[in-house]
Amino acid sequence: MDYGAMLEYLPLYAHAALLTLRIGWIGIAGSIVIGLVSALVTSFRVPILHRIVRVYVELFRNTPLLIQLFFIYFGLPRLGLPVDAELCGCLGLALLGGAYMAETFRSGLEAVETGQTESALSLGMSRRQVMHHIVLPQAIALSIQSFVANVIFLLKETSVFSAISLLDLMFVAKDLIGLYYDTTECLVMLVLFYLMIIVPVSIAGTILERRLRYGAFGA
Repeated sequence: MDYGAMLEYLPLYAHAALLTLRIGWIGIAGSIVIGLVSALVTSFRVPILHRIVRVYVELFRNTPLLIQLFFIYFGLPRLGLPVDAELCGCLGLALLGGAYMAETFRSGLEAVETGQTESALSLGMSRRQVMHHIVLPQAIALSIQSFVANVIFLLKETSVFSAISLLDLMFVAKDLIGLYYDTTECLVMLVLFYLMIIVPVSIAGTILERRLRYGAFGA
């Protein structure tokens, strides 16, 4: 193991890790918004829209992210919609994650007993109050485990961004291996940087899940 070479490559990996984190978290934030809106549309069966959402969810859950990125990066410019690599990464991750988050949030919303909603409405609460004070808190607690798993999954999926020439961790590792043939050193650093990104998320998710699982929440 050439530790001198690993130290030399460290700044390149650090820069790539920051890019990976930036695109990853922007994409995840977008996926949360898309997923929540999609889950509400599906749960309340909004006319026409809920069918569109179902098609979107099935389409993006059943196709690889790499194909989706290729369609966005190479296909949209042919339709007159140029997209740079970083925007493509964020958009692709948000759309893929939104499909998974939609199912996570939908299952959480549907797991809340309808009797609680009916009881709250009979007590004079508005539907907005019921959703805000009763349904959403329980739905979040019930779906937190799947939510964290989705976040980790999306962070790992950033490894395919190198296919659209983004200078992410995978791109740097493959580039250095091709130039200097330090395969072991480059792969070890790649693993370490992904662990530094994902392990804190996993730990934070476990702590959050334990804090939210009290009373009837998460039972």
